[in-house]
Amino acid sequence: MSTIAQIANLDFAYSQQLVLKQICLPIERGCTLGVIGPNGGGKTTLLRLFLGLLRPTRGTITIEGLTPRAAIARGDLIGYLPQNYNLPRDFPITVRQLARLGLAGKTGLLKPHKPDDLDFVDWLLDRVGIPDLAQRPIGSISGGQQQRALFARALAGRPSLLLLDEPTTGIDSSGRQRFIDFLRNLKHELKLTVVFVSHDLQAVTAISDRIACLNVTLHCHDALERLPPDLVHEFFACDLQAARVLKEKSKP
Repeated sequence: MSTIAQIANLDFAYSQQLVLKQICLPIERGCTLGVIGPNGGGKTTLLRLFLGLLRPTRGTITIEGLTPRAAIARGDLIGYLPQNYNLPRDFPITVRQLARLGLAGKTGLLKPHKPDDLDFVDWLLDRVGIPDLAQRPIGSISGGQQQRALFARALAGRPSLLLLDEPTTGIDSSGRQRFIDFLRNLKHELKLTVVFVSHDLQAVTAISDRIACLNVTLHCHDALERLPPDLVHEFFACDLQAARVLKEKSKP
């Protein structure tokens, strides 16, 4: 299987503090990669590197052969759903307008959008379950509904790679399962590659094809059934065997 992204010999340091060390990680096209690890282990830094917000101290990240900044500038390679999306209640923008902001990187801020791109945004709003809220001010809807609108924004440019930062935070168990089913279906429909960064081991193991265990260095990267439970428990204080049972229960 071909790779859509490649991390090679990556180091990153804030001043003298090494946060990521010698990370080598291929991301296969069409897979869902779950990234787990403790607080301070480098997960958020890795996402910032993917988004071009930081530059490696050493080594490289490429997406479809491009640097992260060049990939972001393309506007149709990377989609991103942030963990924190606190929008002020008086933010003067509608749900549809927020979703359409995801087209800015593809067509430019001051250029008109193509009709099929606008139709695609409306399709996304329907697909995420909020078509009736399209004209509502974004600050007037619930947090869960705002997350759906931001999901539509992340996908508006029809990216190949979708980055998710703790997307199940604050969601109860039934909501988590709905999100997992939704993401599975959408990934298939849009032919996405997904990087899923989370502390929610149940969600990660239920949806990921491969799991990367990150704590400054990459301790393991493999399919769930081949991850060493003792290593995962030691470094990440989680019971992988219990997670495997949860995954079996979540299968249709």
